[in-house]
Amino acid sequence: MAHRIAVAILNWNGEKFLRQFLPSVVENSHDVADIIVIDNASKDQSLQILATDFPQVKVITLSHNYGFAGGYNRGLMGLDYEYVVLLNSDVEVTPNWIQPVVSWMDRTPHMAACQPKILDYHRKEMFEYAGGAGGFIDKDGFAFCAGRIFYEFEADLNQFNTNAEVFWASGAAMFIRFQNWKEVAGLDEDFFAHMEEIDLCWRLKNRGYSIGACRESIVYHYGGGTLDRQSSFKTYLNFRNSLYLIVKNERSGQLGLKVVRRLLLDGIAGVRFLFEGKWSHCFAVLRAHFSFYKRLIAVLDKRRRELRYGSTPNTTGRLKRSIVWLFFAKNVKSVSQLAAEDFM
Repeated sequence: MAHRIAVAILNWNGEKFLRQFLPSVVENSHDVADIIVIDNASKDQSLQILATDFPQVKVITLSHNYGFAGGYNRGLMGLDYEYVVLLNSDVEVTPNWIQPVVSWMDRTPHMAACQPKILDYHRKEMFEYAGGAGGFIDKDGFAFCAGRIFYEFEADLNQFNTNAEVFWASGAAMFIRFQNWKEVAGLDEDFFAHMEEIDLCWRLKNRGYSIGACRESIVYHYGGGTLDRQSSFKTYLNFRNSLYLIVKNERSGQLGLKVVRRLLLDGIAGVRFLFEGKWSHCFAVLRAHFSFYKRLIAVLDKRRRELRYGSTPNTTGRLKRSIVWLFFAKNVKSVSQLAAEDFM
């Protein structure tokens, strides 16, 4: 029987994670969803493992490694589902992880995307970096999560157990209405990897849609499966892509001042890397800025195209204040310490 839900896993040389995590996806998803692996031109034994050990999984093979954004854009092209779940290959899912999310989205037609609660595979009582219990963004475009602000992680003590509207959902386990995916033309391939899901959610929010965190559903993320958290290349992508995010999507006015402020804050981060002896990360910040300047006209062109869509952005989940100031100067280490009036 055909399903209305597809779980789409992007794979690149991930034979270890396919062996380790795909069994949980098959066991806990096959009765309600089709399972699809999109292979980004792997050179390892991934395709052989899929053919031998997982014959029930549909495989879409790509000719090149197109990154996270390009891989999903090409892999999902031509499919026909109501919901698609973007699921990292290093995620362990739990029984009944799909049904609560889809049920909530069914009842909430304006909700375009949603994530489950994402905990750390290695320390299952802790929230994980890539999404926690739902993502937020501050006035300067810095992203943070319920359960994780910068490098401060919280234990899951049931403080985030109620389903909530947030600003962005993690690409590690994102449920999205496929018609909304197609409406915004999927992920922006200029990002290549990291923050492209925040950009996707921000574009949806600018069109008036909502984004959810369904905390009734739980998954466990291994983390660093594609690019290690300490990688200077990841630092480069995060700093560059955060500037792309702001220029493309900011609608609250004074864009120029916001970009200058963000560049200055990035500079402070670069100096901090320097004093910590992290030379490659300091250089990554510089590379990110030069790459941003080089692409600025193209990013502004995308902004102009995006401005045509939607005149009433949904700002729920946007912090009115600076999370950098609150974290480092005011010792705010949890979203629980923020008041409702701190958000738009």
